[in-house]
Amino acid sequence: MLCSRNEHKREELAAALPGWTVDLLDADDYPPETGATYYENARAKALHGRAVGPAGSWMLGEDSGIEVDALGGGPGVRSARSAAPGKSPEQTLLDELGDRPERGARMITHLVAIAPDGREVDAVGVLEGTIARTARGRGGFGYDPIFVPDGEQRTVAELGDDWKRRNSHRARAAAALRSALGAS
Repeated sequence: MLCSRNEHKREELAAALPGWTVDLLDADDYPPETGATYYENARAKALHGRAVGPAGSWMLGEDSGIEVDALGGGPGVRSARSAAPGKSPEQTLLDELGDRPERGARMITHLVAIAPDGREVDAVGVLEGTIARTARGRGGFGYDPIFVPDGEQRTVAELGDDWKRRNSHRARAAAALRSALGAS
């Protein structure tokens, strides 16, 4: 079970974990994302799920963000909560970058899976790229309209859901998790 209320993340992880059933954990009182790292936030969600979810199910915690070189790695673990008043996090990031020529960035996902017996497995996925000067495309969610992956000219939002299911930071973290669990 994915310890989240985010249907977009559930859909991505379900596509990236073929043969797995990925449902959202219907729970209240998810812990606040106050960890200093993606791992800490993902683990807190998975531990919450382990405490309140079905005893026989794996619990999957996820945290992700975007790190921009010109912003000293920010917004990082605060990516979802970095919006200026009245603006989206993406527009806030574009405003902060302004016309700076250095636009290198990476999208990161950290997954923590906790088995019914308490065993923990964690995995990371990273997608390197740059920040576009303006938002482009209608696909995806979050920072997808402003993130151009290395080797591409289009944003993740322009590349579309099929590309994202195979190549996103979340898909890469899911592949690393499958590998760590010995699954193909």
